[in-house]
Amino acid sequence: MEKFFKLKENGTDVKTELSAGLTTFLTMAYILFVNPSMLSLTGMDKGSVFVATILASAIGTLVMGLVANVPFAQAPGMGLNALFTFTVVLGLGFTWQQALAMVFICGIINIIITTTKLRKMIIQAIPVSLQYAISGGIGLFIAYLGLKSAHFINFTVESANAIAEGAVYFDAVPSLTVFKDPVAVLALIGLIITIILMLLNVKGSILIGIILTTIIGIFNGVTQVPDFSSINFGVPSLSPTFFKLDIAGLFSDPSKIFLVLTTIFSFSLSDTFDTIGTFLGTGRKAGIFDAEDEKLFNEGAGSKSRLDKALFADAIATSTGALLGTSNTTTYVESAAGIGQGGRTGLTSVTVAVLFLLSLFLSPIIGMVPGAATAPALIVVGVLMMDSIKNIEWGEFEVAVPAFLVVTFMPFTFSITNGIAAGFIGYCIVKIFKKEAKDVHPIMYIVTLLFLLNSFIQALS
Repeated sequence: MEKFFKLKENGTDVKTELSAGLTTFLTMAYILFVNPSMLSLTGMDKGSVFVATILASAIGTLVMGLVANVPFAQAPGMGLNALFTFTVVLGLGFTWQQALAMVFICGIINIIITTTKLRKMIIQAIPVSLQYAISGGIGLFIAYLGLKSAHFINFTVESANAIAEGAVYFDAVPSLTVFKDPVAVLALIGLIITIILMLLNVKGSILIGIILTTIIGIFNGVTQVPDFSSINFGVPSLSPTFFKLDIAGLFSDPSKIFLVLTTIFSFSLSDTFDTIGTFLGTGRKAGIFDAEDEKLFNEGAGSKSRLDKALFADAIATSTGALLGTSNTTTYVESAAGIGQGGRTGLTSVTVAVLFLLSLFLSPIIGMVPGAATAPALIVVGVLMMDSIKNIEWGEFEVAVPAFLVVTFMPFTFSITNGIAAGFIGYCIVKIFKKEAKDVHPIMYIVTLLFLLNSFIQALS
């Protein structure tokens, strides 16, 4: 195990990696319940999606650990599953089988752009200041996820501000909770515990914080202890969604071909930049993709670097998930929780994959861990990731503008991709009006135009 994962070389050990894997799993285990619940709105079998979610996550994460030897976990992406459900199926009227076909094709596109080194070229084209901003933006995004899950923030809306009846508002006023909510109280206790453990340099602080908060939650009614005498530990059937993608039906109507292609484009663009943002934001911050690995990535032929292999592992996960019966499988930003716990190698990922497989039989137990227990972990990880923004030259206005757009748009629009898009567009505008357009890598212009095209398409649809 030491030799395969190079634990000493990466400054870690088995205990730390296992603890990191458990931490990552606990912070992202919510997807096991959220994804089936969301996709079932399209008519998909909830039990089958539950199994597909687990298998897609386990397979993708296992490949990430064994092939790339990096501590990143994969699962069906939040946001991408919402796009699948509310836009593609319920909004545009495609069947869920056709939507799965789109996801499969998106995965094939990701494999092609990875093996042809297009992803590598995109990463190399991103300015260093924006790379640091992406890390800080993801930190704020993770912290915001934690604040929402902790019920620390309330939102007030008025019907007069509705854009779409009962669904979308152009104005919502946030406010701090008054802490009458048991979830908020438990999360606050958990946050204090986790911060104190971090200050005392207790090894495994984040994981210990999750466990202690879960236990405390039993006494204030937030942690729900199941009735083990009546629990069904059986595994639902996968057959209702397995290999049910309808590629032929997707292209059967000539009048919808353009709509199909643009929807696939939206899937692919979002998936690609969520992944790139996660790798740049967390991997480089933690030294997982160090200077030597970066040199191999920039200069080496083939897939010699860990980042190369990680991108390939991510690329094959989406198509695999579609075949099983779930929306886009992507690298999870919650991996930062395990990395913050000390995870540095693929052993962390393998641990997550094993826990996913075990959850086929242990879902009632996993479901005991409330969002109030994992929320403090996300907030603390967000604090740790903000360290990178100190490397941005905030005194230089032309540097600060695109960096600021990245850092703020990620949490405020609830999307890593939107943050990257805003930063890219801002960067190109700054360079053009500073008469430094030639300093911008051509790929930056191409990707920025694709972001603008995607926004235009979404506006039309």
